[in-house]
Amino acid sequence: MASQKISSFLSRTLASSSIRSLSQHGRTSHCRRVVSRYSTAAATEDPITPPVSVKYTQLLIDGKFVDSASGKKFKTYDPRTGNVIAEVAEGDAEDINRAVAAARKAFDEGPWPKMTAYERSKILFKFADLLEQHTDEIAALETWDNGKPYEQAAKAELPMCVRLMRYYAGWADKIHGLTVPADGPYHMQTLHEPIGVAGQIIPWNFPILMFVWKVAPALACGNTIVLKSAEQTPLTAIYAAKLLQEAGLPDGVINVVSGYGPTAGGALASHMDVDKLAFTGSTVTGKLVLEMASKSNLKPVTLELGGKSPFIVCKDADIDKAVELAHFALFFNQGQCCCAGSRTYVHESVYDEFVEKAKARAMKRVVGDPFQKDIEQGPQIDSEQFEKVMQYIRSGIESGAKLETGGEKLGSKGYYIQPTVFSNVNEDMLIAQDEIFGPVQSILHFKDIQEVARRANNTHYGLAAGVFTQDIDTANYLARALKVGTVWVNCYDVFDAAIPFGGYKMSGQGREKGIYCLMNYLQVKSVVTPLKDPAWL
Repeated sequence: MASQKISSFLSRTLASSSIRSLSQHGRTSHCRRVVSRYSTAAATEDPITPPVSVKYTQLLIDGKFVDSASGKKFKTYDPRTGNVIAEVAEGDAEDINRAVAAARKAFDEGPWPKMTAYERSKILFKFADLLEQHTDEIAALETWDNGKPYEQAAKAELPMCVRLMRYYAGWADKIHGLTVPADGPYHMQTLHEPIGVAGQIIPWNFPILMFVWKVAPALACGNTIVLKSAEQTPLTAIYAAKLLQEAGLPDGVINVVSGYGPTAGGALASHMDVDKLAFTGSTVTGKLVLEMASKSNLKPVTLELGGKSPFIVCKDADIDKAVELAHFALFFNQGQCCCAGSRTYVHESVYDEFVEKAKARAMKRVVGDPFQKDIEQGPQIDSEQFEKVMQYIRSGIESGAKLETGGEKLGSKGYYIQPTVFSNVNEDMLIAQDEIFGPVQSILHFKDIQEVARRANNTHYGLAAGVFTQDIDTANYLARALKVGTVWVNCYDVFDAAIPFGGYKMSGQGREKGIYCLMNYLQVKSVVTPLKDPAWL
């Protein structure tokens, strides 16, 4: 795909009557039992057996699957039921030390940074092919471990992973410096060199996508990697790393350590022999990571953090389209999205109409077993996140916001929450201030675009924003006035390999994807050589 548009995912996939032949995996027999509107008594009482087995649960260090040094394991759970999927090796500081040593040796002595860029690109292209070939297995693992709809993983996220990998594979042999004219008889050039050992920490909401977002540019630039996966979702990172080995990546170039943030993550962030750190996760944890990096060897850090993104519906908007887009902007991925449009600002002249239609759309949302075809919403990731979202819902009710619909647990198993819509929300309410990371839409009203721009910017976050208007002047004004890293105009959640993504303010520093991301993994060296009797300068 030339452009990966997640915002068009539902309309594309739900219109199809044969999504990746789901019946081949034994899903069809459960169709009528598990699909349910949010308002029914049960979301799914008879979970579908996942069409995949767990093959890899160890750490990957220096090209080999190994147990943790301590021998410890932790459990990863199925969010549909709370049942254990598998026990995974639990890495800690000693395992991080082993992984960093392997990555250092692979960088300093191994073939990877010494290969021609073209040879590296061929391995990355082969990995992209393997990702594409194993889409079904990876998507099934992702759904099982994370709870996101299988169709979303298989039809939107895995194709995006493949496209991004090919994008950076294509960049590998196009990274070069400059020849710079100097004031005098000197030849001056710049070299763009790999930075060395890259430490990477990825989150649980988009495990395989974040894996590729991190490793693709780092490998294209010739670096080696130690990656810590989220303890909630370790399975797809291990699987993908195995495919990288099959693609021909030399031993030690990528090392994957599953483990907890305070132990494995903390050891990686503070390690003296890690040259660069990339982190995606909450703003609170991002601050800790940055502090640990600065107190160790002052390694450069890129951060992709939280958000409380405004979605602005102007008075001239097509209300039906705006309702659908705002619904998707918030509820996509169970609301577990850093750039979710979680503050829906609607012009006062169309506010009442919008609220009624937003409520009706939420009540039609199809919630159930994410392995089921045509499911829009699965469970939250785990009990902790479930309880956090429910606390915010109670807070909204107690603070005086009007609960239009939802607000309760769905079913007796797993971590399903009814799609929830609040109206009459004020900025001083927690549901309008904090990143809820769940299926809770807060609708506010405004009078004019200057006012809404000021209110939208009145937050510590600055990751993204949506603007829905038919007026080009309004769109241009808000696109420049909003202090965010991405502004989507009359669309939302449009991601492409070439589009940089990142935040202003406390939503992070640096950019993921696109050409801008390459500089996160490169150093610039100036080389100056005298010229003897030059023919020209």
